[in-house]
Amino acid sequence: MKLCHDASTVCQGEGSQVAFHGYASGVRLKVEFTTEPFELDGFPEHAKTARRVVDEAGLSVDVGPFGTSAEGTAEQTLAAIDRLVRETLAHGATRISLQVSVVGEDGEPIADREGAG
Repeated sequence: MKLCHDASTVCQGEGSQVAFHGYASGVRLKVEFTTEPFELDGFPEHAKTARRVVDEAGLSVDVGPFGTSAEGTAEQTLAAIDRLVRETLAHGATRISLQVSVVGEDGEPIADREGAG
């Protein structure tokens, strides 16, 4: 297991796993996202593309009324974010809002626990 030593560093752990400062390789990430423009009378192509990308990445997906969240290993999630941004822009998105959180062993974003203190 390899840990990073600089808070701004994303480094390679054992194998191809990504490690983040203070976290062992194999960390899980949750991405929450929306794409715009919104269409009230249909499902825009960029939104269909975003859903396809996270499904194809093998992430656990939850679609909500104000956005979509997807969770997986750091490797899966980071690769999906790259594809999501590129492909949704190519399919007409004019804005993509993203929030990425490190997920703890309890399945909840670590930042949510830290803020609750």
